[in-house]
Amino acid sequence: MKLCLFSVSYAGFWGQHALNVNDFIAQASQLGYDSVMLMGKRPHLSPLDVASEQIESIQSALNQHQMKCSIIGGYTDFSGTGAAEVPFLEMQIQYVEQLAQLAQQLDASTVRIFTAYDSAIQMPHALWCRVVTALQECCDRAAAYDVTIAVQNHHDVAVHSDALLELLHDIDRPNCKLGFDAWSPALRDENLFEAARKMAPHTAITTNADYIKMPRFAYQPELINYQRQQPDMVRAVKFGTGFIDYSAFFHGLKEGGFKGIATYEMCSPIRGGGQLDNLNDFASEYLTWMKTHLM
Repeated sequence: MKLCLFSVSYAGFWGQHALNVNDFIAQASQLGYDSVMLMGKRPHLSPLDVASEQIESIQSALNQHQMKCSIIGGYTDFSGTGAAEVPFLEMQIQYVEQLAQLAQQLDASTVRIFTAYDSAIQMPHALWCRVVTALQECCDRAAAYDVTIAVQNHHDVAVHSDALLELLHDIDRPNCKLGFDAWSPALRDENLFEAARKMAPHTAITTNADYIKMPRFAYQPELINYQRQQPDMVRAVKFGTGFIDYSAFFHGLKEGGFKGIATYEMCSPIRGGGQLDNLNDFASEYLTWMKTHLM
């Protein structure tokens, strides 16, 4: 199982320390990772900004540090909830195609994208069909660059594992695989081992982070008491110290035949703050946990 680090972790979001792409590659290598996943938007690898000189510079950094760029992380929402006359769908499909071009140039095998958030202005079935059609075209365009599209179980449409398998069946493209993660089914109380084993044959990548749940309450002064609020707030913590049963998840993936890429991300505020040393400690702990438990 190849271990990968996602550049979003060092992009400066959520108060985190920011590194440019080349410095991030050097950092990932120093920590001991095999490969990197590069974020397909500013400040790292936006198609709007990338020129041939930057691609050459990134490739040189990868070669210098004996690293591989395995995945480009795309950010999509095919709901298209804006004004009807604006071609949101076409713009996103073009964006995914541009990411596939960048992936080919960097010898990355996979572009990770999302489905859609629920939309109050679209019927669920119509939105489902819109997502299927968009993903089919994304896959067809990515195929020209020999790139796999990995659909992550993140957005509302097809977020449940059974629904995601049905979506994959509807898309029906050989270069459409899954980016199947544990945090979403864990938050929604799916059985992690069974879900992972079922999804493993279709999964190209998995992106991992661990969290604790923080219950929320609202004070009711008329009752001199508190009312439970749902859902819980969550906070990212070091890998293996949260509520997600990653042992069950990875054993399910392995039993199902998964041999893809496991990526670590810090894609939210983390316990201890966003200083570089803390980010590095979190990223190192993932390697330690994975090598101790699975390799």
